[in-house]
Amino acid sequence: MVTVQELIPALGLEIVSGDGPHLARPITGGYASDLLSCVMAGAKEGNVWVTLQAHPNVIAVADLLDLACVIITEGTRPDEETLSRAREKGIPVLLSEQGTFTVVSRLAALGIEGTR
Repeated sequence: MVTVQELIPALGLEIVSGDGPHLARPITGGYASDLLSCVMAGAKEGNVWVTLQAHPNVIAVADLLDLACVIITEGTRPDEETLSRAREKGIPVLLSEQGTFTVVSRLAALGIEGTR
């Protein structure tokens, strides 16, 4: 099983929150959506969530579902409030310059399957 830490070099991600022990968490699957309601209905505990959304509600949903990490795509950068909440909750937030489709394709190549 792939861990959050292993995703960083494999996908060329930048880590902006959640370093330390949270990076050792295994990934149980993946989910990609920009609609919070869809993520709440479809993502599962331990999933990696791929989105271009970068606001505080993303962290609230990731915490509620106990997701392993969030990958924010397309070069989008979260503001300090969002990062502060992520650090407080211990949620790894990883950034990619790549588009969502490319990130999801690379996750699939690592053996991470979708949850549906």
